[in-house]
Amino acid sequence: MAVSTQLGLLLWKNFTYRRRQTLQLVIEIIWPLFIFFILISVRMHYPPYEQHECHFPNKAMPSAGTLPWVQGIICNANNPCFRHPTPGETPGLVGNFNDSIISRLFIDAKKILLYSQNDKSFEGYKVLVRALRKLQGNTAGFKLKDFLRDKETLSSFLHRNASLSHHAVQQIVEADLNLEKVLIGGFGVHLRDMCNTTSLEEFVTISDKNVSRLTQDIICKASLIG
Repeated sequence: MAVSTQLGLLLWKNFTYRRRQTLQLVIEIIWPLFIFFILISVRMHYPPYEQHECHFPNKAMPSAGTLPWVQGIICNANNPCFRHPTPGETPGLVGNFNDSIISRLFIDAKKILLYSQNDKSFEGYKVLVRALRKLQGNTAGFKLKDFLRDKETLSSFLHRNASLSHHAVQQIVEADLNLEKVLIGGFGVHLRDMCNTTSLEEFVTISDKNVSRLTQDIICKASLIG
């Protein structure tokens, strides 16, 4: 039997059945319409309202740490909805409570514990005490060479670039240094300030006056070039 014939018989059967069962046909037509009108009535009496987007606070996993995990469970128990993105949605942040008092307390305690483990300030104090004792025991004063490293290149630099003689270079390296003046008044001093002989001698005293004047001339020329 062809498909069209079977379909025609099926439609004829249903049509004949509905025509003989008039009450059932009316109920099948009215019942969906009744439901539809109820939905229309509800929609008219309760119009829809605009709902903003919801951003729910993220809850940290136990692997993120005990404190963020407990805060995520207790502080987000009611699962609030926020209009704007929460701080925890920022990449790199575990939770939304980094600015809370308990979080800052734990962070400060962690910093203190880590600092106490790597604290080397006591060794620095001992080095400072040894340096102060050395300063107190040094009654002869300081020379410029005392602040130069081993195999320093200042002498060769002055000899080659400034065209100074070995005697002049030796006088500069052996010059007496006013450490107190350098530490107190040396900040903010420029080369042009050393063009004054009095200002130069306040910081460095060169025994040979000719070398002192020559050094002053070199400093003045360098300050003009700079």
